[in-house]
Amino acid sequence: MTTPRLDQPRELRRSLLPRPHYDPESFGRLSERFARFLGTARFLVYMTVFVTVWIGWNLLAPSFLRWDPYPFIFLTLALSLQASYAAPLILLAQNRQDDRDRVQYEQDRARDERAIADTEYLTREIAGLRLALSEVATRDFLRSELQALIRELDGERKETSGAPLR
Repeated sequence: MTTPRLDQPRELRRSLLPRPHYDPESFGRLSERFARFLGTARFLVYMTVFVTVWIGWNLLAPSFLRWDPYPFIFLTLALSLQASYAAPLILLAQNRQDDRDRVQYEQDRARDERAIADTEYLTREIAGLRLALSEVATRDFLRSELQALIRELDGERKETSGAPLR
């Protein structure tokens, strides 16, 4: 029996009430979009306008049209409710990003290990080629040997014919 992973919630085995079905992937994407929106200047502007209009209305409107007088209890409740839903959605989005980062890290590490192995192989091959080339005659060596041979042959011709060839 394998032990469950500690970084993931445990599945409940039995439930008295049927559990609602939802697609975790869709919910995760929705939470990421929501978390991305909460981190924008647009959200801050919308929230500032909303709170300003709320407070302005409840301070300046006629008393019979005000729904949340001065301590603004209903506004506080609405903002607390929004924050209580936003925090877990942001955490879910962060967990999904952590999972993607972990997979990317593992892929990068595997690619780096392959690159290191390839580099070591190529290094060994180059070292083998250098050793093999040290035993191969170079162009300069062949030239010097051929020139020495030509001088030797010229010397033998001079001796046998007595007259220099040109």
